[in-house]
Amino acid sequence: MAKRGFGGMGGAPNMNQLMKQAQKMQENMQKAQEELEAKELETSVGGGAVTVKINGKKEILDIVIKPEVVDPDDIEMLQDLILSAVNQAIKSVEEVQANQMSKLTGGMNIPGLF
Repeated sequence: MAKRGFGGMGGAPNMNQLMKQAQKMQENMQKAQEELEAKELETSVGGGAVTVKINGKKEILDIVIKPEVVDPDDIEMLQDLILSAVNQAIKSVEEVQANQMSKLTGGMNIPGLF
């Protein structure tokens, strides 16, 4: 009678090897998370009228507003520019996170890792 293996490997997978691989992947993810949190990204809107700097933890580090954009008669435009810049900065961090995860997981979508 022929031996049955898992996935044509000829036997049961080595549990120690699987555990080592899982631990290595966890270490790589931890390192990637730390590197990501240390990153700083910058985005601007309105032709550079408002610039936002954000880190990988999605914490806003700095907002720069060019003086010529400040119009007391049009506060709404300034508010819209700030909202747009902040939202764009957050989206940039999320894209970097997604790219990093894709590299680590080989494209597998594993929710909740970052």
